[in-house]
Amino acid sequence: MAIEIEADLDAQNEIVNWRHSIWSNGHAARPGRAAQPALLAAYELENPFPRMISTNPPQANGGGGDRNSIPLYDFPVWRIESHRLLTMPVRTSALRTLGAQGNVFAIESFLDEIAIERGEDPIEFRLRHLRDERAKDVIRASARRAGWKREKTPGTGYGTGFARYKNTGAYCAVVAEIEGEQDIRVKRLTLAVDVGEAINPDGVINQIEGGAIQATSWVLKERVRFDREHITSSSWTDYPILRFSEVPQVVVEVIQRPDIEPVGAGEAAHGPVTAAIANAVFDCLGVRIRHLPITRDSLIAAMELSS
Repeated sequence: MAIEIEADLDAQNEIVNWRHSIWSNGHAARPGRAAQPALLAAYELENPFPRMISTNPPQANGGGGDRNSIPLYDFPVWRIESHRLLTMPVRTSALRTLGAQGNVFAIESFLDEIAIERGEDPIEFRLRHLRDERAKDVIRASARRAGWKREKTPGTGYGTGFARYKNTGAYCAVVAEIEGEQDIRVKRLTLAVDVGEAINPDGVINQIEGGAIQATSWVLKERVRFDREHITSSSWTDYPILRFSEVPQVVVEVIQRPDIEPVGAGEAAHGPVTAAIANAVFDCLGVRIRHLPITRDSLIAAMELSS
């Protein structure tokens, strides 16, 4: 999945035009939902079934590769182009959040980049481009709870990220605190979430904590490697995940809305956490992350590119 974003600003540093382009395979090839067998084993038989082309859910159901690409921010002019790729050397299907993680990572990273280039606080820049009060409330709550922006010490960075999952679900904002030079360690994630009426607040917190930790593992560790025909990641050595010793402190504040119908919390944290960590890396090291995961090699490459 590849994403390219461009924006135009006026003399007051207001974003007046936003262009977001996506290139991605389909994000859905789940067994039981297709006209033909979709299990991996179906392609390994002596007489294999043809590999199905992955599809995308419609925007009415949240979208696929274009999930969360439509900006929640109040840009007067915006355009989304979604290019669905029909060929791929390996079977593709649903990563949790489908395209939302990638799109939120790109949107929130670019907003951060614009804010800093213009000499504006990233939190205030986001608030200035939002009219949705629930969106502003979660951003303010996460910033307040995290003590944004603490006095910075060498080797430490802070970053923020925000999204409303599927643009119709839970609102989530996060502040990430990281430390590191060539290796990144996420020390603390401070999140605020609004799911409407939280019938079981502990359950909401559990979902957000789990999503935040999974996203941290995605951002720092996880990558499927493949060649022109096969997946080549075949062991935990080839596909490392976050260790218990690397799990950050996760703090979650639930904003109660007893007068608003509840929505799910399961995938609200992934995109904002991804963006917040990447933005914290810039705050710490001064390099922008364009590719995931953020490994030692990718950091060195980013530093060389920016020098």
